[in-house]
Amino acid sequence: MAFPPLVEPVAELTDAERTRTARHRVLAGFGEIAQRRLAAAHVAVVGAGGLGSPVVLALAAAGVGTLTVIDDDRVEASNLQRQVMHRVSDVGAPKVDSAVRIAADLSPTTVVRPVRALLTPDNAAALLAGAHVVVDGTDTFETREAVAAACDRLGVPLVWGVVQEFHAQATVFWSAPPAGATPVRLADLYPPEAGREAPSCAQVGVLGALCLQVGSILATEAVKLITGVGEPLLGRVLVVDALRGRTDEVPLRPATDCATDATHPAPVDVPTAPRLGQTPAIPQLSAAEALAAQRAGSVLLDVREPFETERGVIPGSVLLPLGEVLADPSRVEARTVVVVCQVGMRAQRAAVALRGAGVEASVLAGGIDAWNRDITAVHA
Repeated sequence: MAFPPLVEPVAELTDAERTRTARHRVLAGFGEIAQRRLAAAHVAVVGAGGLGSPVVLALAAAGVGTLTVIDDDRVEASNLQRQVMHRVSDVGAPKVDSAVRIAADLSPTTVVRPVRALLTPDNAAALLAGAHVVVDGTDTFETREAVAAACDRLGVPLVWGVVQEFHAQATVFWSAPPAGATPVRLADLYPPEAGREAPSCAQVGVLGALCLQVGSILATEAVKLITGVGEPLLGRVLVVDALRGRTDEVPLRPATDCATDATHPAPVDVPTAPRLGQTPAIPQLSAAEALAAQRAGSVLLDVREPFETERGVIPGSVLLPLGEVLADPSRVEARTVVVVCQVGMRAQRAAVALRGAGVEASVLAGGIDAWNRDITAVHA
């Protein structure tokens, strides 16, 4: 359903801003009034990384008046593959500094408030106060929950997204939507009792171009909420599978007995919605157990990439990168396999695929890191 606009418009745009945003102003149903609402809007963007970067770029270019960008990190060279707001010359500098520079280059009327701080449950509400919309581009559940809890208390809509490997989700949470709309919160998609041990992008990777796609979706949702144009994703989860070029939509709603109680978030009611990072139970072997299994005839299958295995492998391992295992699990002809990666996350995915192909697969818990620590300690 469509919602009323969140923001009252400024009285007028400057001539330069009117020229710069001319293609917005001729959009049917958008026009200059929506552009003036954007100029009056204040959006808080939490995270200046893979998702926050394209969000800041898009919202600044769109003419949003004020952007509060919250991030405590510095730019690293490995960020540049997906965090498109940063440049090689920014390596070592605070990420929020890039937001100030890029917004000034795109939209001189946009004011960026850089906040170099780690958002926590204690400071979240204070950091987000005054924003009309909050966009969460963070990468840990602890921070996501702190952002969501603060937005619930403030009654501010939360535009939310997550990207992992080739997959993504995007939606809108709002504890106090306009009359006639049902509140939906983060806990409705990821209940407190649900497993939250999702791997980081450093462990399993993330497709850089997908970050741009999802960041653009998040920015569009913010624009829609600010201007009252279109139908926001409240009550719907957009699920993106980049490898198949497919975007699906999953309905999301809270339990009826606690839909209006902000202190007791509703349990999830989306049995078909995928949860990133969750996989079926696979036997987890210690380093000693994996060694015993190898001696008993199991194959140790190392699914790391060649640049990783060249630094060392477990003697007797079979090397086959994860992508090749997932593409054709039948290539692994052994009946019993212990899958190995760096820390265990990729091995979990490979083991699921192998079990689907009839292979009795388990995982070396903690991966090569655990092997090097535990086996080395035994033989030291």
